[in-house]
Formats: sequence, C-alpha cells, structure tokens
Amino acid sequence: MSRVTLAQWQMLAAVVDHGGFARAAEAVHKSPSTLNHAVHKLEQQLGVKVLEPVGRQVRLTDAGEMLLRRARQLIESAEALEDVAGRLSEGLEAEVVLSVDQIFPADALAVALSRFSTQYPYVRVQLHETVLNGGIEMLHDGRADIAISGLAAQGFLGEPLVTIHFIAVAHRDHELHRLERTLDLRDLQRHRQLVVRDSALRQSMDAGWLKAEQRWTVSHLETSIDMVKRGLGFAWLPETRIQDELESGQLRPLPLAAGGIRKVPMQMIFRDRDRAGPATHAMASALQGGVAMTCTGQE
Repeated sequence: MSRVTLAQWQMLAAVVDHGGFARAAEAVHKSPSTLNHAVHKLEQQLGVKVLEPVGRQVRLTDAGEMLLRRARQLIESAEALEDVAGRLSEGLEAEVVLSVDQIFPADALAVALSRFSTQYPYVRVQLHETVLNGGIEMLHDGRADIAISGLAAQGFLGEPLVTIHFIAVAHRDHELHRLERTLDLRDLQRHRQLVVRDSALRQSMDAGWLKAEQRWTVSHLETSIDMVKRGLGFAWLPETRIQDELESGQLRPLPLAAGGIRKVPMQMIFRDRDRAGPATHAMASALQGGVAMTCTGQE
C-alpha cells in the first residue's frame, strides 16, 4: 500500500508550477502551511528530499525532479479516470464527430449512418470528409471522436477496417488507351494527372503525383472522378466508386506494366477509446457493420 497520497503529489506539483508555497496556495485554495506540511510529510514518508530553497523560492532537487515527473503521469491518469467517470455518469453524449477519408466506400458509410440513426436518432452527427492527413490532423487537434484514414496516426492505435483498391483509369477514348500497348511511367508523365488535395491545414502531403507535365489538383474525390469521366485526365480512383463506369466500359484500367492497382488499408482510430461515450462506440460498431455488409471481397 502506497504511503504517499495522490493529493500530496498534486500539492507538490502546484508548489513547483507556481514557484512557491504562497502562489500555489492561492491557486489551489489552500493555506501555505497546509502545502508545506503535505510536502514535508511526503519527504518524510519517502526518505528523500524533493525541494530545496533558492532565495525566497524553492526548486526541485534532482531526486524530486525525477519523482515528480513520474508522479505527473499518475496525476494525469487520475484526472482522465475522473473524466471518464463523469462522462459515464452524464450518460449519452449529445454529438459524435466523425472524420472519414473520402476514399472510404460510400455504401458502407451510408449503411453505418442509417444503423446509427435507428439506434440513436437524437444524437447529432458531424461528418467531415477529409483527404490524407486531414483526418489525422483532426485527431491531434481533438476535433474528431473517430477518424477513418488510410494513414497511420502517431500516438494513436487504429484497428483495420477495410482495404481500398485504387485502379489507374482513364476514359475509354483517352490518348493513353489509343497507344494500344503496355504503358510505363514515361507514358503517364506526358499526360494530365488528376490529384485530390490533402485537406490538412498544417502538414499536407503530396501523395500519388507522378510529376506529370500537367497536373490538376481538386478538393474532392467526386470532382476527380467526374473529370476522368469527361476525358480530362487519368487518375488512380477507388474501385468501389467507379464500379458502374468500369462495367459499362466508360472508364478503362490503364494497361500499366506495374503499379496499376494500389491497395490502401484503412483504419478506424478513436481519439480516446476509454473516454468515448456509448454513442461513439455505437458509431464504431455501425461502421464495422457497414463494411461487413457492403465490402465483401475488398481485401
């Protein structure tokens, strides 16, 4: 059983953060003598000196600095635990914020939202359709409860959801198809490539561009698909979004020697699984169900 209480560590942290007992006392609404007694007792219980005087102020000893660094982890964990308990006691959250990369299958998303609406008809949903790092940025900013992305998010653990197949395609009358032979990188670089812009504001990336002589960059996947259908360029597009056009022959896969198909494994990432409320967890289950219902054979 630990002899030192969490409150003692919190009071030590307050003294250090505010540069002394008097200022800390004002901040935490306790008397300086209470804080002094708590820190002195902590030192006695540990048998280690954690503070030393410097003029009218105090500072951490080397041992105190190491101990407080670890204690802050306990303090943060306790605060997180209290936050989780508070959310549970409050019950259902009023809103779920969902960030979904535009390449995620539209049918799976529609099924998921329909299921969620049936289960929680009065919970608001904010759906952000992002590209590349846009969803990851929302996670890091705390602006999304769940993100679906084809990119890894540093500091977060994701779970596999679905693998998207991208196919290099062009309109059936495009000049690349008129060559009637296997194509290589040099062939592609002579023609216009359509690319979807990263929606991240701070750390956008330029993915998939082959340094073609002409490049048009658009903000939405549907715009890219529409332009390819009009013969304005070639692009790698999600197979699930152009299935009808492929079957009708309006769009044809480019006969590339290599790289004609790209596979992008998508993950579902919680901002904080433990703090997520019942509606957020229900949304995650609905997304998994939507994928299971509509994306068979995508792996």
